[in-house]
Amino acid sequence: MNKIIAAFIVLFLISAPCFADIPTEKPEAHLNYNYESTTKIPIKMQITENIKDENHVYEGQPVNFRVVRDVFYNGEIIIKQGTIVPAKIETVISSGMNGIPASIIFGSFEFENIDANKIDYTYERFGQDRSLWVFPLKWALTILPPTGSLTNFIKGGHARLKTNKIIEINYYPEWI
Repeated sequence: MNKIIAAFIVLFLISAPCFADIPTEKPEAHLNYNYESTTKIPIKMQITENIKDENHVYEGQPVNFRVVRDVFYNGEIIIKQGTIVPAKIETVISSGMNGIPASIIFGSFEFENIDANKIDYTYERFGQDRSLWVFPLKWALTILPPTGSLTNFIKGGHARLKTNKIIEINYYPEWI
């Protein structure tokens, strides 16, 4: 046993010089960001086509949103009402067992004249979360051995987005 420990120590000491190449300095903080600014401007949009559920979309699928109201900053219009904003579906998560809801994440919003680093990157749409009543039911049924596990088959709700639903993405004009 002592020979094995001695072998590990020797191997460690031999490989120790390669650790000298690792920088020990901390990276500099991003100093260009205005940490005192809390200015954000909401951009209200609607999707142009209904999404029935997460099974009818795929990751990377292009989607379009329409701006609902004019967006103002410092007294001038940044985005006009009716402007079409292209985006993509970044992630699709199907509903899970025990009432876990489905989710669709929209991202890569492309606004004219606005830097992509100054807006919220994503918007997430969830289905109905049924786990809030499934888990208490599961625990209540555990006194009858096989019945508690039957709640595993209850699926969560589908993620839908209709054209009448207004979503909100925030624009942070003072971010650098």
